[in-house]
Amino acid sequence: MPIHDQSYRRYGGRRESARSAWTVIAIEGIKSVVAKKRFLFLMLFAWIPFIVRAVQIYVSANFPQASILAISADTFRQFFEQQGIFVFFVTIYVGAGLIANDRKANALQIYLSKPLTRTEYIAGKMAILVILLLLVTWLPAVLLLVMQILFAGSFDFARQHAHLVPAITIFSLVQVFVAAVTMLALSALTNSSRFAAVMYAGAVLFTDAMFQAMRGITGSSVFSWLSFPASLAQVGDLVFRVRLRYDTPVAVSLLVLLALVTVSLSVLERKVRGVEVVS
Repeated sequence: MPIHDQSYRRYGGRRESARSAWTVIAIEGIKSVVAKKRFLFLMLFAWIPFIVRAVQIYVSANFPQASILAISADTFRQFFEQQGIFVFFVTIYVGAGLIANDRKANALQIYLSKPLTRTEYIAGKMAILVILLLLVTWLPAVLLLVMQILFAGSFDFARQHAHLVPAITIFSLVQVFVAAVTMLALSALTNSSRFAAVMYAGAVLFTDAMFQAMRGITGSSVFSWLSFPASLAQVGDLVFRVRLRYDTPVAVSLLVLLALVTVSLSVLERKVRGVEVVS
């Protein structure tokens, strides 16, 4: 069989950016999660509170006698409270295996042996969880605000509560980032996605149980900093400009969340390596 000439030819394809590899991880990861029926059912349930709030907005805008359903900034704060349980479940379902499964399959060596940095790998994995969590927090909250404007037929509510758009955005990002980085760190500690899920659930439930126990003993909510969900709730109250629910200074709650993020990033820095380093 003759061998045809394979001399040099210019590459005719599209040249991708050297730092766009993380987007491939994110896109493919989102596709694989969305393809699962269980996840779609979970997302369907996560949007039920949105439907309920949308009906409330419609009724309050068109039936003035239904004053009990009037919309305020606290309505949006309550909506985020309702979405908290779905943030919890989506974080576990999507995030538990993001790194643990790669560790189990020894895929980290493959990922990091390519022109892919550790930062890009972590960014791609985190983007998967962050984007999907924003679909149950930021997106429905913004749509509710838009629906309020449309049903009311004016921008009066938006003008009177001009802080709502930045409040929704800031708190969504804080809530989602804290959940995502914590889950990724726990996933990086083990080869089992189930164990990572148990550790995350335990961290949430145990710290909250500690706070409730101290609250019952002392009769004060000053120990809310023991629970990172409670610390997040305290920060949320401040962002939405509603009455703070706990006696803990907001600065302390912020420090707790910052410490949690710092420890999680430190774990990711140590555990996400092409070759496991035993010290």
